[in-house]
Amino acid sequence: MVEKENLGGICLNWGCIPTKSLLKSAQAYEYAVHAADYGVAITGEVKADFEAMVKRSRGVAEGMSKGIQFLFKKNKIEVVNGFGKLTGKGTVEVTDADGNKSTVSAKHIILATGARSRELPNLPQDGKKIIGYRQAMTLPKQPKSMVVVGSGAIGSEFAYFYQSIGTDVTLVEFLPNVVPNEDEEVSKTLERSFKKMKMNVMVNASVESVDTAGDLCKVKIQTKKGIEEVEAEVVLSAVGVATNIENIGLEELGVKTEKGKIIVDDFYRTNVEGVYAIGDIVHGPALAHVASAEGITCVEKIAGLNPHPVDYGNIPGCTYTMPEVSSVGMTEKKAKEAGYDVKVGKFPFSASGKASSAGQKDGFVKLVFDAKYGELLGAHMIGGNVTEMVAELVVAKRLEITGHELIKSIHPHPTMSEAIMEAAAAAYDEVIHL
Repeated sequence: MVEKENLGGICLNWGCIPTKSLLKSAQAYEYAVHAADYGVAITGEVKADFEAMVKRSRGVAEGMSKGIQFLFKKNKIEVVNGFGKLTGKGTVEVTDADGNKSTVSAKHIILATGARSRELPNLPQDGKKIIGYRQAMTLPKQPKSMVVVGSGAIGSEFAYFYQSIGTDVTLVEFLPNVVPNEDEEVSKTLERSFKKMKMNVMVNASVESVDTAGDLCKVKIQTKKGIEEVEAEVVLSAVGVATNIENIGLEELGVKTEKGKIIVDDFYRTNVEGVYAIGDIVHGPALAHVASAEGITCVEKIAGLNPHPVDYGNIPGCTYTMPEVSSVGMTEKKAKEAGYDVKVGKFPFSASGKASSAGQKDGFVKLVFDAKYGELLGAHMIGGNVTEMVAELVVAKRLEITGHELIKSIHPHPTMSEAIMEAAAAAYDEVIHL
């Protein structure tokens, strides 16, 4: 394993794990603020300790990183620290932090160099006033105001985190809806939730320029009404990721790329024998669980097994705002565009006993079925703990379960998950709890 930074990559050190730790701290703070709603009296002021939240987040990431180090030692995996570059058939040149070079050789070389925060020409990141997600996780102090550019999972999660602990957040999205890859009803519900928090949400808007000369950033935003100026201490650029494929020897070996991604087949083989690529640097969504599945599929093929290709139509996506968002498969709009005659079932958490008990009545489960055969085409959820519920629908979709099979699969009561059964029943006019 050639690694220039920390074992575990972005997800473990600077992505999924530390951000979820921050979001859990925000959730705990919100519970404390609204403790009276649950019959709990807290005397004295409830305050968000930003520095302690960051410290906890880094501690969780470090603990997980040590776990990876232990697994590597347990499985006798050699780690070579440094920056790797393809130099020939089966060879990788590694340059360490001191500039010393060494060469490692192997019959099979898997590229898994991941991605970084993408920079726009009008949003050059300086790491202080205009930042990416790494800096957003470790700011020295909580900013009083922030503009977040981009409302995908990263942008929405940070916007929610900072707004929930008291930062005045403006969220800017170029497209008509926040979390634009999600079902439109989900997007609208999350936008309402953000506005309920007093977040300033601007859709159909784009940042034209940022003046960082003064104490506050002056952000010029193009909207349908014209140019609006918003002042903020910090601007977070969350406009996607750029792949790390520069200077790793692709051109020298003739490895083919397209639009910043390495071209691979169903088993992650490039056009150069013995060179493979997985994760953010190949086609498909830039998600940790996708990269993991790709890595396993790639290695099983190398080992002579007979793995099935990854099904990119059955990849779950999760956004850990509050309410949470999760989905798998086609949206209602995409299914109709693909020519399907659909049945759609929707069950609101306002009708769920468990959601009412938990004080999390916002949101719903929405299921999209093929009307002809009853196949589950897509599932879209917003609400408490829905990121834990989506796996059931990934399995259901893989096994080609029909709507009626979901209806007849008894779900435990009271749980949030029974809303899945109810949504399926709603699609077939069999729901009795609405």
